[in-house]
Amino acid sequence: MSGAARLLILVTVSLLALPALAHRLSPAYLGLTETSPGVYDVEWKVSIPGGLADVLEPAIPEGCRVDGNVRTYLVSDARLQHGVIACDGGIAGREVSIDGLRATDTDVLLRIAFADGSSFTHRLVPWAPAVTVPERAGAGAVISTYLVLGVEHILLGIDHLLFVLALLLIVRGIGRLVATITAFTVAHSITLGAATLGLANVPSAPVEATIALSILFLATELARSRAAPAGAPEDLTSRFPWLVAFSFGLLHGFGFAGALAEVGLPQHAVPLALLFFNVGVEIGQLVFVAVVLALAWLWRRADLPVPGAWPRAAAYAVGTISAFWAIERTAAVF
Repeated sequence: MSGAARLLILVTVSLLALPALAHRLSPAYLGLTETSPGVYDVEWKVSIPGGLADVLEPAIPEGCRVDGNVRTYLVSDARLQHGVIACDGGIAGREVSIDGLRATDTDVLLRIAFADGSSFTHRLVPWAPAVTVPERAGAGAVISTYLVLGVEHILLGIDHLLFVLALLLIVRGIGRLVATITAFTVAHSITLGAATLGLANVPSAPVEATIALSILFLATELARSRAAPAGAPEDLTSRFPWLVAFSFGLLHGFGFAGALAEVGLPQHAVPLALLFFNVGVEIGQLVFVAVVLALAWLWRRADLPVPGAWPRAAAYAVGTISAFWAIERTAAVF
């Protein structure tokens, strides 16, 4: 077994030890929608696991007040609160902050939608838990925010990373690998753009279930290729990996679009935000591939032993977790 294959198998096992964080962009979200001058519907969503719901709390901006009752709901593993605040003269120029954020290692996504169709999106982090809302978000703010969101999404999307890793385990040769990754990138860029711009509309639940099935398909191909005797004909994925990557990449693009829809796009800069979210996804994907290949090279240089049964074990591990996702997500469709 080559050193690269050994390292790829170890990375597979490491990924399977991580929690299934597919499509979660942020563990907390604060959204404000202006319904009339200076009046905002507020949505606060925070994850319950890890005690974040007990620590994090949005601070009412100075000069603003809560108007009416705050409603609280429990949705899956998150606490969701809805309310209304009124700010004399609007919220622009005021500071929005999250109490308790400095004591965590997480982040909060803030999105403010104004009545004129413009919006402001910003990530609040422990070392900068507050931001002054500008009169109108500039291009630089849009680029930095959506670029980081794209990188975060792919690196926290364990299902997408498992799909890419399965391709790396199956595809042999740098030329084929480049063609395969390029095909996957082009495909999900097409559907991400089409879905975000409203040119295509696919329900998220069937898409998520099909993404899980795509990983299961690759796991099956991987197990079959590892079990085949020397000289046996190559399977479909080994012969045409770029075709398989392109086909399933279209589905993954709809998955990216669903995550982006949760955040929303600034109406005055939709193309810019969409472009740099996609660029962020590609950067995250390329970083993952580069790290895996670099570690594989180091493993090959060290010539460390790996049990001969690990290739099939990796295939069955990927297949098991993707089968679980497929059953769970298919049940959510009905």
